[in-house]
Amino acid sequence: MANDIVVVGSMNVDITMRTPGFPEPGETLRASDVTLGPGGKGLNQAIAAARLGARVCMVGSVGDDALAEVALRAAMDAGVDTSHVACAKDATTGTASIVVDESSGENAIVVAGGANGLLSPAHVRTAEDTFRNAQAVS
Repeated sequence: MANDIVVVGSMNVDITMRTPGFPEPGETLRASDVTLGPGGKGLNQAIAAARLGARVCMVGSVGDDALAEVALRAAMDAGVDTSHVACAKDATTGTASIVVDESSGENAIVVAGGANGLLSPAHVRTAEDTFRNAQAVS
């Protein structure tokens, strides 16, 4: 079956903490809530399109760590085809640490790209037929 959309992009796991403000250098704040979930521009697009009913294939890279399962499970639960997601040996899955100021809604994000930076042109070429049959590539 052809995919409506093929997404090539980053696959991260976001660790989001809600705090009463942003910490000053050397300061420790208590988070009122911590969540772990899918992130990265590519994975977010793929999940959103699949939830809207599109047939989506993700082309990306995760590490061979426990966080890879979080990203892959979120994609699969949304109905995204992950058959073209590479697992980079001895690499970490892309991770973002997000602090959200509860009072203003502003956020600060630190990203470690991890396996996203290891997605190779050769791996992308393995999905050539998937691209050919897609209606859109993002």
